[in-house]
Formats: sequence, C-alpha cells, structure tokens
Amino acid sequence: MVHAQSNLRWRLASSFPKSLDTIYGGAELFAKKVGEMSGGKFQISVHPAGELLPPFGVVDGVQAGTVEMAHTVPYYYFGKDETFAIGAAIPFGLNSRQMSAWTFQGNGLKLMREFYAKYNIINFPGGNTGVQMGGWYRKEIKSLADMKGLKMRIGGFAGRVIERMGAVSQNIPGGEVYQALEKGTIDAAEWIGPYDDEKFGFYKVAPNYYYPGWWEGGPQIDFFINTQAYAKLSAEYKAMIEAAAAVAHIDMQARYDAKNPAALKTLVKAGVKVLPFPKPVLDEAFKQSMQLYDELSAKNPNWKKVYEDYSAFRREQNLWFRFAESSFDRYMQSVKL
Repeated sequence: MVHAQSNLRWRLASSFPKSLDTIYGGAELFAKKVGEMSGGKFQISVHPAGELLPPFGVVDGVQAGTVEMAHTVPYYYFGKDETFAIGAAIPFGLNSRQMSAWTFQGNGLKLMREFYAKYNIINFPGGNTGVQMGGWYRKEIKSLADMKGLKMRIGGFAGRVIERMGAVSQNIPGGEVYQALEKGTIDAAEWIGPYDDEKFGFYKVAPNYYYPGWWEGGPQIDFFINTQAYAKLSAEYKAMIEAAAAVAHIDMQARYDAKNPAALKTLVKAGVKVLPFPKPVLDEAFKQSMQLYDELSAKNPNWKKVYEDYSAFRREQNLWFRFAESSFDRYMQSVKL
C-alpha cells in the first residue's frame, strides 16, 4: 500500500540558460519524471540562470534554503574549497564511465556527500557531458610559448593549471562568452563540445577548435538539495528524487553523444579548423596538474581525503581501460565504416 502523499512544490535553480537543451534540459527531464512518478503531487519548477539566482550563486541559495535545489557543475565552486572540483572533473581525471563507476560503485558518492554536508547540501548525480573539447582560440596554439599571456575563459579548476603555464584564466558564465571573444577581452574560450558550442557561435570569432579538453575527461553535473528540505520528504518522494536523477544522468550523456557528430560536421563545413593540442602542451599541463594536487593534499585535508581515494581509483581504471576499451575504440576509429 502506498501512503497518501501530500502535495509539494519545489523550486530548482539551474546554472544554465534555457537555450542549452542538453544541459538545462537535464533539470527539466528530472522535474518531469518526479511529476509523473508522483501523479502530479510533487511539482518542481525549473528556473534558468539569473531568474532566481545568478549562475554561480546557486550553491549559496541551496545552502541558505532560498531554493530547495539546484542543478549545477560542482567545480564552479572551487573558490569555496577545491574539493568541490573533484565532484565534477579535475584536469587529467576520470572519464565519464569511470566517474560513474567511482560515484556509484566506488567511494565517490559517500565521500562527496560527507564533504557537501558541510554546506548543508545532499547531492545526486544529474548528468555528464563526456570528454569535452579543448576550446576556441583566435590564434593557433603551436607550442607552449603560445600559452604565455593567453586570456582564456575556462570553467572551474583548470584555470589554476593554465595560470601555472603562463596563461590568464577567467570564469565567465556561458551566456557572456561570445561577446568577450568578439571584443577581444579574451583570446580563447572553452565551453562543452560541438553541439552546444555551435549554438553559441564561437566559431565566428575564434576559428581554431582544439581537442581534447584535458581538464574535463568526464564532468559530472549534480543536483544539489538543501539538507532540511530533503529530510522532510517521505521515503517515497526520496526514492522518486533518486530515480529521476538517475534517468537525467544517463539521458544527458546520451544526448551529447547523439548530437555532437552532426554538429562537428556543420562546424567543419563553416570553416572551423579542428586541431589537436601539441603534445608538449599536454605534457606540461599534466605535470602542473599533478604538482598542484600534491600542494593541495599538503594544505587542504578535505581535498586530501577525497583525492587519495579518487586517484587510487583512477589508476586502477586506466589499467583496465588500456586493454579492452581503448584498443577496441582505437581499432574502430582506424577502419573505414
């Protein structure tokens, strides 16, 4: 027998504009599923960035109970504590498959929930974009020297790494990036990948499109819920939240994987140059990332606790992926289909 549930209305603040149907759409799908499972009794209204809270203000809003929940990328809040970044993506971290494995079958969810509890938040994974592209550049990056003085819009934690390589990082919300590139306020910008990037039109002002986004091997988007609001839910409503988040989590990456190929072809037809980062640039970025993690482990106990588990998991995952996964992928990408 299902207990009679009371009618409930929640508000969800997204960090993204409505125009991004893939990433903003994850929150809409979540709310739709909760509504369906509850027979319309549990309604969650979804609000785009800036409507209720600024794009990067949603954690403060959830923490204070201004809204019951948010849909955001944890690494936006690394300024509060670098450990937030591990909950999304860190440079040269896990890919999306590995991130889901660490979260759901490793210690990821347990460790991140212990950390987020300090901010009055409980998290549910709510999407992943898969490996991202390395961004749009007004000029080509031919060597490490080209990184010196480069002003780049880069999300979250990677800014710390490119600054150690001589570049200047800027964390600008997605909706403001095009104007900054067009005016030359910045020289480069990364967002996500072909499908979303094409919508923003970055290729019109910065035609060099680099890969891979070494700072985002598998960035996880999360639903952050106010702890008190969550505690008041019935067991049934809690189960609906968990199930709806899981649907949104799987659907987001499927959407990106389905939509990116056609968008990449469109960009190439528009004259975009798709280029790999030179290996010396990747090698230096890797070296600086690992040094940064060692420094953080020495001074931030929150980081040290989570990163030790994460990095041990990453080592084992890459040992396995090297065999079946990577060799199958490499072969399939080498043959004419």
